Amino acid sequence: MPYILVSGRDGQLGNELKDLAPAQNFDFVFTDKDDMDITDENVLKEAFEKYKPAFFINCAAYTAVDKAETDQEITYKINAEAVGLIAKQCHEFNTKLIHISTDYVFNGKATQPYKTDDETDPVNYYGYTKWLGEQLALNNNPGTIVIRTSWVYSSYGNNFVKTMLRVMKERKEINVVSDQSGSPTYAKDLAEAIIDIVNSQWSIVNSKDVNPSHISHLTSHVFHFSNEGIISWYDFAVAIKEIKQLDCVVHPIPTTAYPTPAKRPAYSGMDKSKIVNDFNIQLKNWRTSLEDCLKLL
Repeated sequence: MPYILVSGRDGQLGNELKDLAPAQNFDFVFTDKDDMDITDENVLKEAFEKYKPAFFINCAAYTAVDKAETDQEITYKINAEAVGLIAKQCHEFNTKLIHISTDYVFNGKATQPYKTDDETDPVNYYGYTKWLGEQLALNNNPGTIVIRTSWVYSSYGNNFVKTMLRVMKERKEINVVSDQSGSPTYAKDLAEAIIDIVNSQWSIVNSKDVNPSHISHLTSHVFHFSNEGIISWYDFAVAIKEIKQLDCVVHPIPTTAYPTPAKRPAYSGMDKSKIVNDFNIQLKNWRTSLEDCLKLL
């Protein structure tokens, strides 16, 4: 079976992909920084020479948004420089690169969902490095698929949903920002969408009209994915409380009342019509997916 290399094995998305992998017609190789350091070009080259992967799914990222403001060197190496190195190897080995990016490439001043070709203007260092990673991925391997996502949560790892569950059980009242809006993304739904895209691309490769060596040049560029619906962090917290029937009062507060080292976009809703139309992806409502995840927690 063809190989798929996956970085970021132990993250939320990496774990969700691991759950889906056994049912697929691919041989998945899940890696983390200990067995494949994506910032080391020689290590990457060895991995590509060993597996000659048909696909590389880059789930690895430095995602501590506030810490990124001071940990700039490592943030840059993982979110930007390493992505360029991966894309370079993908181009050399005719590997299809699927790279995960973020809504934080936008400045948050929009009043309607951002389209994939709207102007980018990150407002923090994390967003800047993720934007730069997109550019390096597309420049070094023009056939790259970039998937921007937002507000990712899962039954795995650390995320907003798990934090809310914990603090709501510990406290009688909490404050949550109500003037930042976007769309939650259940990592399991994103993982399923990525698998759908992989299978779609592979079916094209196996058609009579396409040379398998041309896989890196198939459908490319930037897509948006999240669950359906645009809400605030406050709305998100209230839904968690309601679904789990927790006895905690949730108060809405403005961003100014909760200062953070990194600025956040006030609005990051994204237009997902391109990924729906190009790959026939079915989007789930944010609350439905939240309920699915909370059943596991």
